[in-house]
Amino acid sequence: MFPITPVYPEGFSYFPDFITGEEETELCNQISNIQLHNFNFQGFKANRKVASFGFDYSFDNGALTKGEEIPAAFDFLIDKVNNHLRIKSGQFAELLVTEYPPGSVINWHRDAPPFDIIAGISLMGDCTFRLRPHDKARQGRASVISFPVNRRSLYVIKGVARTDWQHSISPVKQTRFSITLRTLRS
Repeated sequence: MFPITPVYPEGFSYFPDFITGEEETELCNQISNIQLHNFNFQGFKANRKVASFGFDYSFDNGALTKGEEIPAAFDFLIDKVNNHLRIKSGQFAELLVTEYPPGSVINWHRDAPPFDIIAGISLMGDCTFRLRPHDKARQGRASVISFPVNRRSLYVIKGVARTDWQHSISPVKQTRFSITLRTLRS
């Protein structure tokens, strides 16, 4: 079903087994202490729960606001991503925790405009990640790149993949958590 090695757009990268099983367990323990709430998008309740730390973007009014500080329990993960991507410490301005119950999806989108580099870590379940050009004239069945994103992996979206491509997630088969880190545009 999936090609052995997908050809990703420029600026997209995928790193399987980025975190260890022990690190995944620690992150899940930390998430269990966080109050997650239903994600609302322009008046519609999505079938997933979230908690955002650092900066947060409101889709209702298009505003970026400073929220609760990123919990120190996630510092080891942020440091690991910083080191892997060679990003200066302190660049990640948002940490978003998301719980996806079975059957939940993320529809086609690009992340909110104020954010730049997107780094996602999958926990407790796999998903099918999809990419397609943002330009409608370039969209079509043949332009969609689908591939598995496995638990404990890291994906990164930046540059052309961030500006010229959309992404989505097909319905998940089991409960999955993700931690998304975002930098702000200069």
